[in-house]
Amino acid sequence: MTARPTILVRRLADLATRAVGGSVRGRAAMVGAALVAGLGILGGGATVAAQSSDLNAPPSEFNEDLPQELQGVDIVEHLDERLPLDLEFVDEDGEPVRLGDIIDGSRPAILQLGYYRCPMLCDLVLNAAMEGLSGVEDLSAGTDFDVVSVSVNPEEGPELAILKKKGYLLDYERPGASRGFHFLTGPAENSKALADAVGFGFARQDDGEFAHAAAIFVITPDGRISRYLYGVDYDPKTLRFAIMEGGEGRIGSTLERFILWCHVYDPESGSYQLFAFRVMQLGGVATLFVMVVGLGLLWMRERGSRSVPAAAAAAPAGSGFPGEGG
Repeated sequence: MTARPTILVRRLADLATRAVGGSVRGRAAMVGAALVAGLGILGGGATVAAQSSDLNAPPSEFNEDLPQELQGVDIVEHLDERLPLDLEFVDEDGEPVRLGDIIDGSRPAILQLGYYRCPMLCDLVLNAAMEGLSGVEDLSAGTDFDVVSVSVNPEEGPELAILKKKGYLLDYERPGASRGFHFLTGPAENSKALADAVGFGFARQDDGEFAHAAAIFVITPDGRISRYLYGVDYDPKTLRFAIMEGGEGRIGSTLERFILWCHVYDPESGSYQLFAFRVMQLGGVATLFVMVVGLGLLWMRERGSRSVPAAAAAAPAGSGFPGEGG
């Protein structure tokens, strides 16, 4: 397992990152303290954490300097680990549902954790995710993937979840999207178990709000964690590749899967980059193919040119070649 950073507020994090020249996808830490100091600006006293530092630094290096209310607010990646699909929640219609009833092996899912009364960050994450997904024109929720939003606040229920779902359906405007949007609430122990499974750390503050990180998680059809996408800005190309990668060959055309094979996820930039080694592999295969075809053609040509004299030499006298005999 490797510790990964998070980005919580796009403008503040971007400005802070530019100022210090750091990476926006480091660990959740230093900027969080500055945000805590400015809680009054948020009206509701929401506590959020952001980051700007080394990708590979151990958690303790940052948590030592964090205020008590932000201890444990972090993301620790559990790539390829399986979610507890037997966890039970309540869907937006008030019906009990197992996580495995949604992530049932048919298609990948995008998972988001937060809470529905969040005064700022959760909406930023979901809004950005929906905006990015709207830009993925050839893949649609309900057909190619699911969107699963789970509240970590046990005091929230389906009356809030249905409002969230209806609002995002109006923004998404895709046929059949309703069957692919799932907004869940449930007991604290279940949401905490799911959060622990994906490495999503959060903490309730004295004012009742939750401090947490900004990320979404791509889940394979069989419930394993495929990819972590951080921040509050999700590029459609990155989302498209992440969904296809999470689909493990179940979605996308052969050409699209080939294009995905030529790319690799770069955690530093938070996007998929053309993988030079695979391009070189393709170039090598193409070169070998051309050489084999070329040598084959030369061999066939040489063989053909030798067969003509051999056939003439083997022909009996008086066989009727022009100019021969009387």
